[in-house]
Amino acid sequence: MRVSPRLGAAVVAALTIVAVTGTPAVAAPPTNDVYGGAETVAAVPFSTTLNTTEATTDAVDDELNTVCGAPAMDASAWYSFTPDTDDAFLADASASNYSAGVFVATGAPGSFEVLACGPEFAAWQATAGETYSVVVIDDQTDGAGIGGEMRLSLDVAPPPPALEVTVDSTARFDSKTGTAILTGTILCGEDAEFAFLEAQLTQRVGRLLVRGFGGTDVTCDGTARPWTLEVIGDNGLFKGGKTASVTFAAACGAAFCSEYVNESTIQLKGRR
Repeated sequence: MRVSPRLGAAVVAALTIVAVTGTPAVAAPPTNDVYGGAETVAAVPFSTTLNTTEATTDAVDDELNTVCGAPAMDASAWYSFTPDTDDAFLADASASNYSAGVFVATGAPGSFEVLACGPEFAAWQATAGETYSVVVIDDQTDGAGIGGEMRLSLDVAPPPPALEVTVDSTARFDSKTGTAILTGTILCGEDAEFAFLEAQLTQRVGRLLVRGFGGTDVTCDGTARPWTLEVIGDNGLFKGGKTASVTFAAACGAAFCSEYVNESTIQLKGRR
């Protein structure tokens, strides 16, 4: 077969380019892609940015996930941190440009104890002198690519938000619907990212033990606010008289939650 001069010149040019440039360079995983190459965090506050598009996953990464069950364990980056004080710490990868997850564990491959894990961040109570592995992975919840620009910060965790709750000892009930209406006050700190309040009532009505549950979200601004909660019986109607109450509230910040639990007897008074 005869080759045209134009095609022949193109082939020669292509071969010349290969001869000159050689084999294309292959990007390498980051040095802290595996447990043995973990980067040491000397002190906090600590922050770093890392390209994890070439990071890999191995059986050691998968061992961590037997406890937490992340959707995927792609593109791991390992860090080692030994605090010199007893304190609570927060490892935050939420500023990454992909769906990053964070694991915190003690021990070594084959004997890890996972202390905390979650999407975007993980918080834990640390002991001075104990070494902690902090691992950032791509959990694939965004369904796109492997890794990306990972941004990790590690610092002392902020304390849980303030939370103060009162529960009034007298409540109303609607004699037509049998709904109990509980009241009280709640104060939660402005640093709370979300807060809620729930109540469960149990009342003996004849031979029947009526149970009911109600809940509501709470606005947190550092001031005491009145709250009202309706509780509807699951298996009957509430009546006037005494009822056992369990009230639970929580206010959660960047790392930890404050909780309130109150068990008391509430007097229901009728309303038409």
